[in-house]
Amino acid sequence: MATRTISLFNALLMLALIIFWGSSFVVVKIALRDELTPVAIATFRSVIAGGFFLAALLFKKNRARDYKLLVEKKDAPTLLFLALTGVTFFFTIQYTGIQMAGPSIAAIFVCLLSPIFISVFSTRIFKEHLMKSQIFGIGLAVAGAFIVITRGTLSFPSNREFFLGSLILLFTPVLWATYSLLGKKIMEKYSPFLVVAYVTMLGGLCLIPFSLAENSLHQIFTMSLSSWLAILFLSLTCSLVGYYIWFYVLEQVKAAVTSSFLFAEPLVTVLFAVTFLGEELSLSILAGGLLIFIGVRFVTAS
Repeated sequence: MATRTISLFNALLMLALIIFWGSSFVVVKIALRDELTPVAIATFRSVIAGGFFLAALLFKKNRARDYKLLVEKKDAPTLLFLALTGVTFFFTIQYTGIQMAGPSIAAIFVCLLSPIFISVFSTRIFKEHLMKSQIFGIGLAVAGAFIVITRGTLSFPSNREFFLGSLILLFTPVLWATYSLLGKKIMEKYSPFLVVAYVTMLGGLCLIPFSLAENSLHQIFTMSLSSWLAILFLSLTCSLVGYYIWFYVLEQVKAAVTSSFLFAEPLVTVLFAVTFLGEELSLSILAGGLLIFIGVRFVTAS
C-alpha cells in the first residue's frame, strides 16, 4: 500500500528520474543540431522504445505465466487515442517547439503547465468547482506563460521563431492533460506498465507515416554516433527505465509525494541547457517560470 513517506532508496530513484527526464529536452536539442528533424527524433525514439517495451513485456510473461499481455478489443480505440495524444502528436509538437524556442521553455510549459490543465479539465469532466485559491493560481500561471512567450514586453516579439515555438509548445500540456486523464481510467483496468508499453508501440507506428511523408525515415541509416547515443538515451533511459521507476515508486508512495519531485524537472533542464548548450536565460523567462511554479502550487495544494 502507498504511503506518504518516501525511503532514501525511492528518493534516489526519483532523483535519477528527474535527471533523465529533465535532461531529455537538452538531448533532443543536441539531436536537432545534428540535422535530425523533430518527426525523425520522435519516430526513432518511439519505435526503438517500443522494441524495448515489447522485450520487457515478453520477459515479464516468461517470469509470470499468468501475466496478461492482451487487452480487450473494445479498449483498442482508447489505446490508439492515447498513443496519438501522448506520443505521436505530443513528441512531434514538443520537439518542434524545442527546435524553435529552446529546451528550457519546453520544460517549463510541459512540466509546470500540465498540472494546471489537468486541474481545469478535471473540473469540467467531473463537474467540480474551482476554489478561489485555485483560480488565483491559474491566473498566476497564465500571467507567467504570457511573460515567457512575450519575453516581458507588450509588443510583438522581434524573434518570431521563438514566439511561434512558444505558442506551439502550449499545445503540449493540453495533450499531456488529455492523455493523463484518459489514461488514468484505463490504467485502473490494466497494468500501467502494459498501457504505457502499448501506447509507446502504437505511437511509434503512427509516427512512421509522418516520417515517410517528410522523407526523414532514411536518416536512421545516416545518423552520427552522437545522434544514436541521443536516441538510445531517450528510448532506453527516458522511456523504458524512466517509466519503470515512475510506476515502481508510485506503487509504494502516494501520488502527491511522487509528483512533487517533477516540479524540479524544469530546473534540471535549465541547468543542462546552460551548461551544455550555452543557453542564455533572460530575467523575463526566469520570472515567468517562477510565476507558473507558484501558480501550480496554489492549484495543486488546494
